[in-house]
Amino acid sequence: MRSDIVPGAVFPDYELSDHTAKHRKLSELQEQHPMVLVLGRGGYCPKDRRQAEGLVQLHREMEVGYCRLVTISTDSIVETNEFRSGVGAHWPFLSDPRRTIQKDLDIAEYTDPVHNPMIPYTIVLEPGLVVHKVYNGYWFFGRPTTEDLRQDLRAVTRKCRPDWDITTPELKAAWEQGHKERFYPYGKTYAQRIGEQD
Repeated sequence: MRSDIVPGAVFPDYELSDHTAKHRKLSELQEQHPMVLVLGRGGYCPKDRRQAEGLVQLHREMEVGYCRLVTISTDSIVETNEFRSGVGAHWPFLSDPRRTIQKDLDIAEYTDPVHNPMIPYTIVLEPGLVVHKVYNGYWFFGRPTTEDLRQDLRAVTRKCRPDWDITTPELKAAWEQGHKERFYPYGKTYAQRIGEQD
């Protein structure tokens, strides 16, 4: 992995075709929400399939928690669709058969010259594509468990949602005074608030 992909850095805003062949940028898919980005080998890999199966249940929680999930592999669009459908996933899968990300991030899995995949990584992103945590999943148990991701998403959500604890007297007073900009979804995005601090 490139040395600049570390917590606090901004992850590149790649644009790739999704499982419907529509071009999508990561920032468009993320919007103003926390996001888990899975960079994988592809549908041929049993480890990737098992990870995706585990993410199916977590994704249902992520949806109600206003979080996003995206998978990227070097599979073709046809293979991407087969992988997505085969595990029962309902989040965007992006296809990178030209290996743009593999080359740019320097994550070619050189131990598999037959498939030439990416080394599997799972990256937890704060709004604005800010890296929160990076997991190297070359070995399966290097990948985050669903509980690891829940804890990461809890930390990111606490950081980016100013109304995390609405029991505070300050937030209750703000609501009563009509200052709804401090509450989701009325307020400024996390990226806008950070930009104002710079």
